[in-house]
Amino acid sequence: MASPLTVSVVSADQEIWSGEASMVIAKTVEGEIGILAGHEPMLAILASGEVRVNATGGERIVARADDGFLSVDNDVVTIVARDAELVK
Repeated sequence: MASPLTVSVVSADQEIWSGEASMVIAKTVEGEIGILAGHEPMLAILASGEVRVNATGGERIVARADDGFLSVDNDVVTIVARDAELVK
């Protein structure tokens, strides 16, 4: 089994969620992207929309994120949004 991703979703003023995940799906200005362990390093401009995280414990996290960027490097995914909040 592959190593989990280490994920952080933050807004301009607070951390929204962080933890380990098997997959992250986010909307970029070039379209939706899915990230799994072993993904090549990348930096993308985040578009307003949902960020979906499949946490390793089986929990599904959904956050609304407005504008920002997404970074992937060495199985670390960082999503920084101007504004973000968890969706209930």
